[in-house]
Amino acid sequence: MVATLVARELTVAFGERLVLDGVSLTVSPRSRVGVVAPNGTGKTTLLRALAGLRALDAGTVALSPPTATVGYLPQEPDARPGETVRLFLDRRTGVGAASAELDAATASLAAGDEGSDLRYTAALERWMALGGDDLDTRIGALWADLSLPAGLLDQEMRTLSGGQAARASMAGVILSEFDVFLLDEPTNDLDFHGLDRLERFLDTLAVGVVIVSHDRAFLERTITSVLELDEHDHTASLFDGGWQAYLGERATARRHAEESFEEYRAKRRELEDRVRTQRQWAVQGVNNLKKRKDNDKAQRGFLTNRTEKQAAKVRISEKALDRLTPVDKPWEGWDLRFSVAAAARSGDVVARLAGAVVERGTFRLGPLDLEVDYGDRVAIVGPNGSGKSTLLGALLGRLPLAAGERWMGPGVIVGEIDQTRARLAGDEPLLGAFSAESGMVVQAEARSLLAKFGLGAGHVHRPASSLTPGERTRATLAVLMARGVNCLVLDEPTNHLDLAAIEQLEEALERFDGTLLLVTHDRRLLEAVGIDRRVELGATGP
Repeated sequence: MVATLVARELTVAFGERLVLDGVSLTVSPRSRVGVVAPNGTGKTTLLRALAGLRALDAGTVALSPPTATVGYLPQEPDARPGETVRLFLDRRTGVGAASAELDAATASLAAGDEGSDLRYTAALERWMALGGDDLDTRIGALWADLSLPAGLLDQEMRTLSGGQAARASMAGVILSEFDVFLLDEPTNDLDFHGLDRLERFLDTLAVGVVIVSHDRAFLERTITSVLELDEHDHTASLFDGGWQAYLGERATARRHAEESFEEYRAKRRELEDRVRTQRQWAVQGVNNLKKRKDNDKAQRGFLTNRTEKQAAKVRISEKALDRLTPVDKPWEGWDLRFSVAAAARSGDVVARLAGAVVERGTFRLGPLDLEVDYGDRVAIVGPNGSGKSTLLGALLGRLPLAAGERWMGPGVIVGEIDQTRARLAGDEPLLGAFSAESGMVVQAEARSLLAKFGLGAGHVHRPASSLTPGERTRATLAVLMARGVNCLVLDEPTNHLDLAAIEQLEEALERFDGTLLLVTHDRRLLEAVGIDRRVELGATGP
């Protein structure tokens, strides 16, 4: 179905905190809108509002035709207890809910309820529109294309690895037949094959898509316009022409805003100086008149006339100052200035695996021989399910070896961002969890550092588990800034980070002199941090 979604003047607030203020957007067929903004600015809120899942304080969202379907795919797999992968896909595609309604409408029709024929017709049409009639067939074909075993479909979603869950979430997108797609961080944890598969799918879609993503390469390949949410005034600006055009227009707009402000400030300073000088001259003329004791009328008349002219000049300059149109200083947003605290150098060999084998259920990694020397910058790459996070766990001693040997060098101090951000995901308040991880015992200092990462009074007393994934990632970065480390282990560090924070992370990694072990599918990050060695794992299956 060819459909258009039109949002007008959307306003959403959480209590007294304004999140969106008069945001408008039209999503037409084949449009690809990328939504960008710092973490916590309202990107997910906007998608939920467009999907009808978030109540509006003002504004409207309309579909043309009204029967069109809108699919919101959240950034987390949001698996439910006991839910298998197959049931998860049913729910993600909307077919599960449509099937339930069709069953209820069928029962109502059989009972002869009034209006049941119309209800049944509408339910059947929706089930068909969402692809319910051939979903199982399409799941089988896609599963084979993604090289996933059929048995995984009957496995509980919550038992999947991060990579498997990412592929299941991507499958939910590809199998969906919505008329408008709303995708929240669809690239998180996807491997290079998955990214390519998702990009090809979006390229074939004839419907409108709104994408929240911080994957710059993905945005460059997929979107045709950018909606930028302003963290200061909560409004939005639309930039046409794709990702590179947006970067250029944004830089130009920023430069023009800075030039306009400087021009305004210089003009205002000039007029203020002129008014001040002219007033001084006028006062001086009045004082000179008062001091004169002679009766030379011509001279007094001359001085009086000059003083009055000077006063007139003051009034003209004051009016010019009043007529000067104010220009606001361009808003300076949150500036991270992130760096990794360095510890003393470790020994020459940081870690070594010899004939190492790790077994996790039916998954087996190894035997592996790997030595990491001080100062190495190693990227660990491979398909989802190939064991990248498992390899990190084996190197760090978190996972037992079924065979082989592991050795960690003396003086190695590890700083880590794990894939699930589990270190700051418990029920303890953020401030306490952060203090324990960072070693910062003075609460005022800990709060000050967290505030630098955009985590203020509204965050520090909340359970760490209640924070968004982006907020937990920033808190983990704050730990790295507080603790001295000489070995960084980063597992998908850019997941959930906004663009400004990703750029700061890249700069910090460029300056870091210690050892770096990096698992990432962020193509721009791999290009930026100066990797000098790759360890590539093959697809071994779960």
